[in-house]
Amino acid sequence: MNLLLVLTTLLAVQTAPTRAWTWTLYDGEGPLVLAEEVPDTPNLRTTLECEAGGGRVTFTLYEATTPGGYATARAGELSTTAQILPSRGDKAEVVLRTDLPVFAAFASSGEMTLALGDQERRVSVGRPHLAKLRRFAERCAA
Repeated sequence: MNLLLVLTTLLAVQTAPTRAWTWTLYDGEGPLVLAEEVPDTPNLRTTLECEAGGGRVTFTLYEATTPGGYATARAGELSTTAQILPSRGDKAEVVLRTDLPVFAAFASSGEMTLALGDQERRVSVGRPHLAKLRRFAERCAA
């Protein structure tokens, strides 16, 4: 009887739906937003937001705390320093200009690391979502 209970539990765990993080592009009224989220939930890991043609992108990293100051953004061999904006709650916001080579490298590769004081956060837009990132970057550029 115990073996049957264990097997039933294992089968239930294996067939339970997983909540995969994915990237979604919101392009409509208001700002453009590229969100790393669990669809149909309030769960966010990262958002990129801009005004179309504004030339600046705000990276919001959730579950990240920082006293403010400056972040180092790295994509490939390129890096830059950017101000960490004051924000409420458990998030950090960093703004990058779209005309920076480091942002172009990010838009091309989908990979960026943001160093926030003693924390490092990797923003990784996987291959299936690179077209969304590139469309987002094109629309945000000045």
